[in-house]
Amino acid sequence: MKLSVVSTLYSSAPFLEEFLQRISSVCRKLTEDYEIVLVNDGSPDNSLELAVALQTRHPQITVLDLSRNFGHHPAIMAGVDYAMGDLIFLIDSDLEDAPELLISFHEHMQATQCDVVFGKTAQRNGGWLSRHAGLGFYKVFNALSGTPIPENPCTVRLMTRNYVNAVKQVRDKNLFLVGTFTWAGFRQEAFTIKKHVRNEKSSYSLRRMVALSINAVTSFSARPLHFAFYTGALFAALSMLAALYLIAHKILNPTAIQMGYTSIILSIFFVGGLIIFFLGVIGIYISRIFNETKDRPLYLVKNVIVPNRERHD
Repeated sequence: MKLSVVSTLYSSAPFLEEFLQRISSVCRKLTEDYEIVLVNDGSPDNSLELAVALQTRHPQITVLDLSRNFGHHPAIMAGVDYAMGDLIFLIDSDLEDAPELLISFHEHMQATQCDVVFGKTAQRNGGWLSRHAGLGFYKVFNALSGTPIPENPCTVRLMTRNYVNAVKQVRDKNLFLVGTFTWAGFRQEAFTIKKHVRNEKSSYSLRRMVALSINAVTSFSARPLHFAFYTGALFAALSMLAALYLIAHKILNPTAIQMGYTSIILSIFFVGGLIIFFLGVIGIYISRIFNETKDRPLYLVKNVIVPNRERHD
């Protein structure tokens, strides 16, 4: 197998037919020996039925039907695990990234002899808040993590078999793919692309984006725990100095009026808030350890559907 295309399905029905037509046309320009692996990540629409129906026109399609929605990143890994190609092209099926990028990525890979070509946008799409929040995330992540990642990376990427085999050895249960892809090393080249902007609302809600950000930082950095320790040590030292100052002040000025209850209450609330916050940080890391020790698989495949037959796993 020369080439594998891996894509996930989640509310993809409106785009799927055009996506398959375009990606198949592009693949044939490179080789006739290719496969298209579609991973149904518990899609709420009829993406699965449509993908199976389109196998009559595109016999290269294999559909992995996951047992439920496991999330975008585990679904991607399911497709990558199944792909057999010497080259693996990863792309979302929503047409935000043009399937024709495969040609450009392949040419760039051949010219640079790199292991990975990944898409990167010059500027994030969306409103002011979304753009700046995303930019802020990458800056915070890179400041905290020992694995700096490029800003504004995209899902779309072309990977060699050697690189994919290395990535498949990483079986983190708290999966942050951009970090994993970068951490794996090898020679990786960024390719600036322009994403197609759709009017549909993104499936990534604010809650999911915040959860992904927390998972990303805690998966690749222990520095928040170090920050909690040093902050606690700093407050303990400042409290000691303040106590010594008040004792000395009282000895030298016995008639001095002491501060009232308001400042004391505010101090208690402030320090109490810090304690609760840092306990929460520690709790997040403990929950990550809990997830890892359970050693559950990233995903479960319900069916593997290939043209003219269906295999139940």
